Amino acid sequence: MAYPDELLVEDEEVLVHKHPHPKMLALPVLVFLVTVGLAAYLAALARNLSWAPVAWIVIAVVAVVVVAWFTLVPLIRWRTTHFVVTSRRVLVREGVLSRQGIDIPMGRINSVQFRHTIVERMLGCGTLVIESASDEPLEFDDVPGVESVHSLLYSQMAEVDERRERRSYDRYDERRDGDRW
Repeated sequence: MAYPDELLVEDEEVLVHKHPHPKMLALPVLVFLVTVGLAAYLAALARNLSWAPVAWIVIAVVAVVVVAWFTLVPLIRWRTTHFVVTSRRVLVREGVLSRQGIDIPMGRINSVQFRHTIVERMLGCGTLVIESASDEPLEFDDVPGVESVHSLLYSQMAEVDERRERRSYDRYDERRDGDRW
């Protein structure tokens, strides 16, 4: 799924667009399977009761509420969380009903770090830590392919520094040339 083009500025292109690693959906899937299995088991036990139809309705309502709250909500939250690296900035957007986001311009990033446990290494994800010029370091958990994102950010930071250096030399040359005439 491409990041919406209307949210990008002129000459900005999306380099990476990721959702959190699907590992965060493991517990919701487990809750779904256990809830469906338990509901089916309880419904089978209740079939010989005189009030079986009422028991089935109660079991179904409880199962639907548990599945909606502990499976559907995390799935929607995962789907609506975006980690985007563009040619100019890092964007993070999250939330369903109320959205929140943060943009970090490439020129304001001081350092980029990553860390991952042995399990995260096997799953191919980790935590990305971005330290910007004026804020505390920001940590983004469950970033898929964290090492490649780290390398990409580092190379983008180097490009920004190179462009900044070229502009400063160009301005210096313009001033120096202006003094000669």
